[in-house]
Amino acid sequence: MIQSISRIVLICFLILPLISQAQNSTINGTIHDSSNNPVTGAHISIKNHEQITSSDSLGNFYLNVKANDRITLLITHISFQDYQKNIVLKNGEAKKLQVTLHLKQENIQEIRVDADQNIRSKATAINTKHIDQIPVTGSGKIEQIIKTLPGVSSNNELSSQYTVRGGNFDENLVYINEIEIHRPNLIRSGQQEGLSIINPDLVSSIQFSSGGFDAKYGDKLSSVLDIKYKDPGSFEASTEISMLGASAHIGDKSKNQKFSYIAGARYKTNRYLLQSLDTKGEYEPNFKDFQALINYRFSSAISLHTWISFSENDYRFRPENRTTSFGTISNALQLKIYFEGQEKDEFKTNTQAFTFKYHPNSNSLIRLIGSRYQTTEEEKFDIMGQYYLSDLFVSQGGSTNESIENLGVGTFIDHARNKLEKDVYTLDVKGDHSINDWFLQWGVGIKSEEVDDKINEWQYQDSAGYSVPVSDSDVLLAYARNAKNKIDSKHYKSFVQATKLIELENGELQLTGGVRYHYWDYNKKEIFSPRASLNYIPDWKNKVKFRLAAGYYKQVPSYREMLMIDGNISPKLEFQKSIHYVLGQEYYFTAWDRPFKFSSELYYKDLVSVTPYDIENVRIRYYADQKAKGYAAGLDLRINGEFVPGTESWASLSIMKTEENIIGDQMSSIPRPTDQRFNFSMFFQDYLPNNPSYKMHLSLFYGGKLPVWSPKNGKNGGSFRMPNYKRIDLGFSKILVDEKMNKRGFLKHFKSMWLGLEIFNVLDINNTISYLWIKDVSGNQYAIPNYLTGRKLNLKLSAKF
Repeated sequence: MIQSISRIVLICFLILPLISQAQNSTINGTIHDSSNNPVTGAHISIKNHEQITSSDSLGNFYLNVKANDRITLLITHISFQDYQKNIVLKNGEAKKLQVTLHLKQENIQEIRVDADQNIRSKATAINTKHIDQIPVTGSGKIEQIIKTLPGVSSNNELSSQYTVRGGNFDENLVYINEIEIHRPNLIRSGQQEGLSIINPDLVSSIQFSSGGFDAKYGDKLSSVLDIKYKDPGSFEASTEISMLGASAHIGDKSKNQKFSYIAGARYKTNRYLLQSLDTKGEYEPNFKDFQALINYRFSSAISLHTWISFSENDYRFRPENRTTSFGTISNALQLKIYFEGQEKDEFKTNTQAFTFKYHPNSNSLIRLIGSRYQTTEEEKFDIMGQYYLSDLFVSQGGSTNESIENLGVGTFIDHARNKLEKDVYTLDVKGDHSINDWFLQWGVGIKSEEVDDKINEWQYQDSAGYSVPVSDSDVLLAYARNAKNKIDSKHYKSFVQATKLIELENGELQLTGGVRYHYWDYNKKEIFSPRASLNYIPDWKNKVKFRLAAGYYKQVPSYREMLMIDGNISPKLEFQKSIHYVLGQEYYFTAWDRPFKFSSELYYKDLVSVTPYDIENVRIRYYADQKAKGYAAGLDLRINGEFVPGTESWASLSIMKTEENIIGDQMSSIPRPTDQRFNFSMFFQDYLPNNPSYKMHLSLFYGGKLPVWSPKNGKNGGSFRMPNYKRIDLGFSKILVDEKMNKRGFLKHFKSMWLGLEIFNVLDINNTISYLWIKDVSGNQYAIPNYLTGRKLNLKLSAKF
């Protein structure tokens, strides 16, 4: 098996010289529109010659030409005016162009232009202009936007994690410049999570697919987020400071256009935000990171791109007391806890990656991509809590602090000494080729993964001198995990994919088909994942696209998915498997003389084999020794457009149901932990009509009830659903400086500057994220809700240079 893959890699390198055709001169450049946005899919050709290429997602192109001949470069795009330029190049000369295309001035509706630009995309493209404006609490700015898309849900504003169409956090692929990003393993709550790996200051493009994605993407069950970082064309810089932290970035390009860089540093602290939680104490969260992307073009055909990322998340917590009121008026309860002890967590990660790009000719691109990911995660805590559970006097006219009966008094101790070290090395070779009407993509790669994990955690519970419940160990513990695990495994993977565009008499047909292969030497098993999609764009007055996609998606277990509840590795590891069926449409139309798009997708996911799990806050605990079958089915709707002239807003609605049937448990189908039947989200922008420098940005989330199971009984215990998730975040901003102003003195150094005021959780709603379970001496069990953050204000100053 290994020898076969090695031969494939060797053959790929041997054929590179055969693909290449020596040319005397080259033309390369970048294509933008009048707003400096990259133009994707522009056709670049030499007039009266057969040479042709197209611009990529960043607007870049490359073309070989004959030297000492007078040639006419022709650039065309369905939405823009044609561009022509006469050029004569000397032998060996490399010509660099910066091309600006202007929209066609035809008597057609503006929506037709926007539709033609985006309709061929198989994923949802997100405008990066919204990144700076959306109100953000603990999660990353990019993820905050992702959470407003249909099919995506998140009930935790402190976390950047999200679930997609009934999946969990571990089922989502994230790429930065084709480098796969890994999730943290030990983090169990949003307040520990820190900075998202994606630095929004460095982002140039965002593509997101919530299902039915192509074979070129990896082996996960739910979604893919594809991020591209900038290759700056000139000097740029920015800085931002707020009550939650600060960030800054800088980028530039050399005069000869061969060298460019972009780098950013961030610092965040949630101390101010965490003060609104029920548990009072000394919060000391400090999160910081640094990232840099360095590009060097050796020639018009060869370039090297290096990305480095370092992050350090320190979380210190000394709890003092907690007061939580819950229940109803007729049964109002209150929990008071007095704490001793502290928690110290450290999460350090770093990534180094390089991409070597080779353009043998104008129709091919070969990439050699290597990366190393290393993480050290430690959590240490010894916290003792003495609790008092009281029945309040509210139903009989008393105050909310007046107790009529003490239901339980007790003590619990939480202890952990967990340390995980993980190293991941990857090496991939990928190729893109345009051959007549076909676009071919392929890739082969290897990944080495080493994990060293030491688990030691337990909880002791005592109510009035009675320890509950009794574990199987000699010590009376309510919960215990103790294990030492070491893993050294390798993954061998490859894919091939082809896309063909067919021009029909009444429209356009885009066919894509591909297959992935994956072999894991840990369990000596291999998988094949065929995937296909069909896009049809009829030639109608208003642009419409119909999409049909299907595929077999299989997920190789990550380390966390390999663990049983007791912390040991399961002796029987299997791939999770799911079949996606997706039917969708996009309709571009005009209302109030402004452009809009309405999209919908109907999907069914046949969960052929999945691993059951529980979610507590952001921590996932798998039952790796069990397997289940199930399904996820639903409908996603989204409308976006200029509800207010000159600004883009959108609203998303998702209706979904997912269930599983655990094999061998003698029970029928039960809801999966992410069975959120209803989810609505909205992002809305507005401004003062007479003074557009004053803007308003609103984010609204309404999530349905999620199922919860009582602890330590697995899926055989009782279950109920937590309350709906409801939240509104509101932001106001004032533009102090913009590019149109006549700036003097100190202000002339700024391209733009704005001041923002953000109001988090405007309605001050107590949203539940998880439960603290308490038992009394009679054996009655109480689920005490752990609430998320309350209403808080944030001031923010942002500037670009």
